[in-house]
Amino acid sequence: MCGWEPLAAHAHSRLGGRRTRTGSTPREMERVLVDALLTQSREPCALLGALCGGEASAERAETLRLVLQRLEERGAGVGALAKAAHEVARGHLVPLLYVSQGGGPASPRVLRAASAALRSCARLAGPELAVTLAEEALRGLPGAPAVELLAAVAPCLRASEDAPLLRCLARASVELALAGDAPPAVGARLLPALAQSAEPALRAAWDALSSVEPGAEGSTGPELLVLCALAEKLLPKPEHHGDFDARLCGRFWRTVQAGMSRAQDALTRKRARYLLQRAVQVSAELAVDCTCDPQDTKGPSLFWWSKKKKDELLKFWENYILIMEVLEGNQIHVIKPVLPKLNSLFEYAVSEENGCWFFHPSWHTCVYRRMFEGENKILAKEGVTHFLELYEVKSLPYSPELSEFITGPLMDALSESCLYSRSPGQPLGSGSPLGLKLQKFLVAYVSLLPEETKSHFLLKFIQRMADRHWCAVPVLFLSKALASLPSCKALGGEGLLALRDVLQCTMITHQVLLRGAAQCYLLQAAMRLVDVEKVSLSDVSAFLMSLRQEESLGRGTQLWTELCDWLCVNERYFKQSSIGGSDGHEASLNAYVKNLVQEFVKSPGWEKESSFVPDWLEARLTALMVLLAVDVKGIKTKFREKQRTQNVLRIFLDPWLDALGKLGTNAYMPLLRTDRCLQLLVRLLHSCVPRGSSAQDDEVSAALWASVMSAAESVSQFVLRRLTMNELQDVADLDRCQLYLTVLAELVSLQVKLGWKAGNPVSRVISPLRNACVHHLQEAEGRQEPTLSHQVQTAVSMATLAALCEAEDRHPVLQPDSSSAEAVDRFLSALPLNRMLQKPHSEGQSIGVCPLENGSVFEESSSSQGWGKVVAQYLHDQWVCLSFLLRKHQGLIPATESDVLKCCLPAVEMPVPTLQSALDVLTVLPAGLVLPVFHCMEVLVPKLLTSEETLCIESFDVAWKMISSLSNTQLTFWPNLKAFVHFVFNNEILTIAAKLKGPAYDKIKEIMCKMIEMSSIKSGVFNILICYCCQSWLAAASGVAQGSFSSAKDYSELVLEACVFGTVFRRDQRLIQDVQTFIENLGQGCAANIILENTKREDYYVRICVIKFLCLLDGSDVSHKLFLEDLAVKLLDKDESASRSRTRYHENSLQHRVKNRVWQTLLVLFPAFDQNFLHGIIDKVFHAGFTNNQASIKYFIEWLIILILHKFPEFLPKFWACFSYGEEKIKTSICTFLSVLSHLDIIVQNIPEKKLVLKQALTVALQWCLSHNFSVRLYALVALKKAWHLCKALQFEECGAWTTVIECSLSQAESMHGAGNARKNWQRIQDHFFFSTFHPLKDYSLETIFYTFPRLSGVTEEEWIALEKFANFTDIPSNVGSQWYLSGITLGELSPGDWSQQDQGSTLGEADSQSEWADVQKKIIPWGHSALDSDLELEFQDRAAKLGKSISRLIVVASLIDKPTNLGGLCRTCEVFGAAVLVVGSLQCVSDRQFQHLSVSAEQWLPLVEVRPSQLVDYLQQKKAEGYTVIGVEQTAQSSDLAQYRFPEKSLLLLGNEREGIPVNLIQQLDVCVEIPQQGIIRSLNVHVSGALLIWEYTRQQLLGCAGPPS
Repeated sequence: MCGWEPLAAHAHSRLGGRRTRTGSTPREMERVLVDALLTQSREPCALLGALCGGEASAERAETLRLVLQRLEERGAGVGALAKAAHEVARGHLVPLLYVSQGGGPASPRVLRAASAALRSCARLAGPELAVTLAEEALRGLPGAPAVELLAAVAPCLRASEDAPLLRCLARASVELALAGDAPPAVGARLLPALAQSAEPALRAAWDALSSVEPGAEGSTGPELLVLCALAEKLLPKPEHHGDFDARLCGRFWRTVQAGMSRAQDALTRKRARYLLQRAVQVSAELAVDCTCDPQDTKGPSLFWWSKKKKDELLKFWENYILIMEVLEGNQIHVIKPVLPKLNSLFEYAVSEENGCWFFHPSWHTCVYRRMFEGENKILAKEGVTHFLELYEVKSLPYSPELSEFITGPLMDALSESCLYSRSPGQPLGSGSPLGLKLQKFLVAYVSLLPEETKSHFLLKFIQRMADRHWCAVPVLFLSKALASLPSCKALGGEGLLALRDVLQCTMITHQVLLRGAAQCYLLQAAMRLVDVEKVSLSDVSAFLMSLRQEESLGRGTQLWTELCDWLCVNERYFKQSSIGGSDGHEASLNAYVKNLVQEFVKSPGWEKESSFVPDWLEARLTALMVLLAVDVKGIKTKFREKQRTQNVLRIFLDPWLDALGKLGTNAYMPLLRTDRCLQLLVRLLHSCVPRGSSAQDDEVSAALWASVMSAAESVSQFVLRRLTMNELQDVADLDRCQLYLTVLAELVSLQVKLGWKAGNPVSRVISPLRNACVHHLQEAEGRQEPTLSHQVQTAVSMATLAALCEAEDRHPVLQPDSSSAEAVDRFLSALPLNRMLQKPHSEGQSIGVCPLENGSVFEESSSSQGWGKVVAQYLHDQWVCLSFLLRKHQGLIPATESDVLKCCLPAVEMPVPTLQSALDVLTVLPAGLVLPVFHCMEVLVPKLLTSEETLCIESFDVAWKMISSLSNTQLTFWPNLKAFVHFVFNNEILTIAAKLKGPAYDKIKEIMCKMIEMSSIKSGVFNILICYCCQSWLAAASGVAQGSFSSAKDYSELVLEACVFGTVFRRDQRLIQDVQTFIENLGQGCAANIILENTKREDYYVRICVIKFLCLLDGSDVSHKLFLEDLAVKLLDKDESASRSRTRYHENSLQHRVKNRVWQTLLVLFPAFDQNFLHGIIDKVFHAGFTNNQASIKYFIEWLIILILHKFPEFLPKFWACFSYGEEKIKTSICTFLSVLSHLDIIVQNIPEKKLVLKQALTVALQWCLSHNFSVRLYALVALKKAWHLCKALQFEECGAWTTVIECSLSQAESMHGAGNARKNWQRIQDHFFFSTFHPLKDYSLETIFYTFPRLSGVTEEEWIALEKFANFTDIPSNVGSQWYLSGITLGELSPGDWSQQDQGSTLGEADSQSEWADVQKKIIPWGHSALDSDLELEFQDRAAKLGKSISRLIVVASLIDKPTNLGGLCRTCEVFGAAVLVVGSLQCVSDRQFQHLSVSAEQWLPLVEVRPSQLVDYLQQKKAEGYTVIGVEQTAQSSDLAQYRFPEKSLLLLGNEREGIPVNLIQQLDVCVEIPQQGIIRSLNVHVSGALLIWEYTRQQLLGCAGPPS
C-alpha cells in the first residue's frame, strides 16, 4: 500500500496541463496513471483509505478526486466500495471542506477538488448520502464550504423522492443570491447545478425569484445573477426546450431593461445584455412564434418573435445590442458615430402603415437612460439632443412609456446646467442650442398627443418642474419651452397651482435677470395653457401674486399688455369665484375687482382688532387687480368714445377713496381698516407708473394721483394725529409708524411732482409734525422712569424726524424758515450720541423671564419683546438726522478743536467725538442700518484726516471689516459697499492722503488692493470703486467738486488695474453670462429687461468705465497729460512683466487677455503722446514687437507702431534698425515688422521726400524674401508687393533697375506650386484682414480696438466689447466731440479667419456617403456555433523542448479575441515569457498576415490550442477539475488589485473580447477577477496590453519564488 502514495504523487506531478512529447492530452495521462494505481491495487477500498491517510493537501485531494471519478466511470458502486465511498465522504472530504491543513479555511483549489470528489462519492454510495450531505450543508449556509458541498451533491438528488429537499435548496440558494453578499460559487456552480438537477428545483427557484417585490432598490443586480445562472433552463436551446420559457414573462424583461439602463456596475449591465442576447438566439433557433403578454393591452409586447419576420427581428436586436455594447465605452469619439444609428431602431420599431409600435418603446428609452445616467456629461448631452431631435424628423405614435420617460429620466437629465452651453463657433448671446431643441420638441410632442392625454402630460410635466430645486438656466429654458406651446385648454386649478409651485422654485436662484425671465415665461405659459372655465379669477390673482412685480410683471411692459388682452377676452368665462356675485354675469373682472376692494377696505365685525400691521400681501393683490381692471377697461373702450379714466378708477376705488377721505375726521375708524387703506395707497402709487414710458403720458397714473391728492389733507391730518398724539403705545405700533412715514414720503414726492405750492395740504402738516417730535424728545430727556408708551413715542418721534430730514434732503422745498430750522438744528446737534433707548418698565403687562448669555435673567414685558431691534432703529434714525445736519452745515466743521470759536452745534463743531461715536455705533448696529453712519464719516474724515490721521485710519479699518463680513449678504452688501466707497475714496480724502503720503495713504491703497481681490470672487465690487473714482476725478477736473485731479496720478495703480481687469470665468460662470446676454438681446420681448435695472456688474464694465474716463481727459491739460503718460509707462511695464513671467502662454489664457488689454489701452492713449514722451518709450514698443505674443497682441503692437511712424517719421531709423539683427536671433518675430512695412503707404504720408524710404523698404523686403523660414518669406513678399505697388503709383524711376528682380519674385509667388499648401497660404495672407481691408487711420476707433480686432483675431467672445455697451454705460459721459467711435463698415463685415490655419471642413459630409455601419467598429456577434470538435487541441510542436526551453504552468485563453493583431502580439508575449499554451478561437488566425507580422514566428515555438467560444465553458470546467485557478481580467465589485494578487502556479488567464469583455456565462466560471490599477481618464487598455501585464506579473512572481494561493 505504501507504494501507492509515491505513485499517486508522481501521477499528480505529471498532470500540469501539458502534452507529452507523444502528443497525449492531460486527461489521457490522468486515466493512465489512475488505471495504473487501480491495477496495482486490487482493493479500491484500501487505496481510498491510503489516500485519505496522512496530511491533507490539495494534491492528495485532487488525486482522490481522480480515483473516485475513475471508479465512478467503471460503474463500481456497490457493496464495500459504496461503504468506503460513504466513509471517505463523511470522514475525510467533508471535514476537508471546512478546515485546511493549517487550521484556516480551505483554499479554492481544495474546495473544488473535494467537492468534485464528494459528487463521485455520492454517486458511488447512493442517493442517501447525497440527501444527508445536502441537509447538513443547508444548515451551514451561507458559508462557502456549504455552497461547494451543495453544488457537488445537488445533481445526485432524485427528482421525485427528494423533491421537497430540492425545493428547499433552490429557495435558500435564490434568497442567498438575492441578499447581495453571497459567495461567488452560488451563481457560478450552485444555482446551475440545481437547475440541472430536476424540475422541482427549477420551479422553486423561479417562484422564489418571482416573490421579490418588483423594482426593489438594489435588487436588479442579484436578480440578474440568478437569471444568468438559470439561463440554460429558463432560455433553453431547441434540444433542451421544456416547460419553462422566461421570454413569456414580463417581469423577466423588466429586470433585463432595468439592468441595461439603470445598473451602476458594468457586470450587471453585461449580464442583462447576455440574457437579451441569449433570448434572441434561442428565439431564432426555435423558430416558433411567441409573445410576452403586455401590461397594457393597447401597446406592443415587451418581447415577441415571429418566424416570418426573423430577418427583421435579428437585424433590430443585433443593432440594439451593438449600440448598448458601444455605450459601455467612455470615449465620445467612439460612441458618437453610433448615435445616428439610433434612428434605424425607430424605423424598425414603428409601422408606417398603421402608425403603431412594433417594439415596445421601453427598449428605446433604455438606450437613452443609459446615456443619461453615465458619468460622461458629453454623452448625456448627445443623448438628450438626439432624443429631442427625434420629433423634428419623425412622428412617433403616442406611448404612455414615452410620456413617463419624458417626465422622468429626460427631465432629470435636463436639470444639468452644463447641457445648455453654446456650441463652438456660436455667437455670444444667441441662446442655447439645447434650449431651442427643447422648445421645438415640446411643441411637436404636445401637438401629437391625444386630447384626452394632453392635460395629464402637461400637468405631470409641470409638477416634475416643481418637485426639485432647479438651477437658474434649466428652469429658464423649460419655462420658455412651456411658453412656446400653442394655446390649448389643458390646465385647470391643479395645473395653475403647479405653476405657482414652479414659480416658488425660480425664487431660489440669485441670478435676478434669469429669475425674472423665467417668471415671464411661466406667466405666458399659464395664459396659453389654462382652461379659464376651470379656474376662477381668485385663482388667477393668487397665481399673479406669486410673481414678483419688481422683476417680471410691471405695468407698461409687453407682458402686461398680453395679460390685459387675455383677461379682456376671457373675463366672462372664468369659473364662479367665491368672492364674486351671485350669478354668472357678476363674475366678470369688474365685479370681482369691485368686491375685492370692498372686502379689503371694510373691517369685519367678527375680526378681532390686532396690534400688528396687516400683511402687505392683500394690498399688493388688490392694487395689482385694480390696475389690471382699469387697463382692461381701457382696451374695451379703445375704439369707442373713452370714458374718463377718473370715472373708471372711481368705479373700483370708491370705497377706498371714501375711507381715505374720512381718515382725518373719523377718530373711531377701526385700526385694521386704516392700515389697509394706507397700504393700498402705497402699493398703488408704487405700481401705477408704467415702465419704459413717462408718467405724464399715462392717463391712469395721472388720474390716480389726482384721486390721491383729493384725499391728501385727510390722510396728512390722520398721519399727524397718529404720530404726535401718543396713540402709538406698543412695540408693534413701530411698524405702523413706518407705514405712516412711508405714506407721508409718498405724498410729499407726489406733491413735489405735481408742483409744490405754499399752503398745500401736505406742507401744512410738516411744521407741526417737526415741532411735536422735538417737543416729545425734549420731554423724554427729563423723564426718570419711562414707561413703554413713553419710550415708543420717543422712538416714533426720532423716526419721524429722520424721515423729515431725508425728505428735506431730497426735496429742498420742504426747508422751514430760518428760525425754525436753527432751533431744530441746535436740538439735533445737542442730542447725546449713541444713547440707548432705555428699556421701559412694565405697565401691568405680563412679565416674561428671558435668559441672557451669562446665565442671568431679566424680566421682559410681553409688549416690549424685540426691544433690541427698537434700540437699533432708534440709533439709526439718530444718525440719519446727524448725517443731514453734517451735510447741511459742512462748512462749520473745524479741522481741529482749536478752530472752534463758539459751540452752537456740538455734534458739528466737535467732529472728533462725533467720529469716535460713529466708530462705536458701527460695532452695535446691524449691517442693514449702518448707511447713515457711513454718510457721516464721509463728511467728517476729510476734515480730520490731517489732524487726526490715526482716528481716520481706524475708521477705514472698522468700516472695511464690516464690508468684508457682508460679502454674502446680497440685500445689504451693495448699498453698504457703495456708501463705503463714497466714504473712503472721496476725492478730497484721496487728495489729502496723497499729499501726506502717510499711513492713511498706505491704508487706502491696501483697501484698494483688497477690493480688487474681492472682485475676482464677487463680480461688481471693482465696478463701483472705479466708477466713483472716475466720476470724482472728472468732477474735480471740471471744478464742480472739491479735491484735485492730481490725486488721480497718485492712485494710477487703480486705473492701471482697471485697464487690464477681468478674470477667466469658470465654465458655469460663462454659461450664466451667456444666458444673461441671450435674455438681454431679447429686448422688450422679455419684460424682465424693462423692469430690472442693469446693475452693470460685469467685469467688462470696469474697462468700459476707465476707457471712457481716459477718452474724456484733455491732452492739452498738463495734469491730464502727465497722468496719461504715467499710465502708459505703467502699462508697458505691465506687459513686460507679463512676458517675463511666462514666455509661452495659451490662447485666451489670463496672461493673453491681460497683454491684449494693455495694448488696447495704449492705442486709446496714443493721441495724447507727443514726440518727447515717445522718445522715452519707443524702445519698449519695438522690444514688444520681438516678444513671443499671440496673434491678437501682435496686431495691436503693429498698429501702434504704424501710428507712431505715421505721426512721427523721426522714428524711422529706429524702425529700420529692427531689421539688422541676425535671423537666428529674431526668428519669426521679424514678421511683426514686416507687417508694419506692408502699410508703408500710411507711414510715408507725412514724409515729403519718400524716395529714400521706399528704397530702404524694397531693400529690406527683398532681403527677407530669401529667409529660410516659409512664414517670414510670405510676410516679406506681402511687404514687397505693397511697397512695389506704391513705387509704381508714385512713379519713382530710381527703382527701375530693380524691376526685373522684383517682378520676377512677385510673379513666382503668384504662380508658386508644388508640394504642400504654399499657394493657398500665399493667397490667404493676402486676403487676411490686416493686409487687405484694415486701414490704420480710417479704422482707428473704439469699436475696432475693442470689438472688431478681437473678433477677427480669434480672441474669446468674453473680450469683445460692442459699441452699444459703451453707449449703455451712462455713469461716465461720452466724449461728444470725438468722432472715433465707429469703425469702417467693410472691416466690420468681415468674418474671422487666420491664413496660417489648414483648410477646415474639407471632409465634412464624407461620413454620410459611407455605408450604414462603415464608421462603427463592429464585431461579429455569434448567433450560432459549430458542433464540438472531437479533439479540442492540436499536437504540440516539440521544438521548444528540444532547445531546453523552460515552460511554465500558465495557460492563456484568448478564444474571445477577434483581431489578428492582438492575437499575434499575445502569441509573441506568451512565447517570450514561457507560457504553457495559448488557446485561440480558431487556428486559421495563424495564417493571417497581420498575425504573422506581430508574432514574428512565435507560433512555431508556442503550443497553440483551438477552443471555440462556444466550447469555453466545458474547457474551463475541465481545467478547474485539473486544479487550475481561472483568472479573468475584469473590473467587478470584488476584483483583486493586480499589485496585491499572488498567482497560483497552475493559473489559467481568460482574456475578454476587445469590446464587450468577458461574457456573463464565463464570468460565472471565474475563480477570481483581477483588475489593473489605473490613474488616467480613459479607464481601459488594449486587450493585448492587459494580457501582457498579467503574463509578466505571473512570470515575475514565479521567478521570485512568490507563487502561492491567491490572496
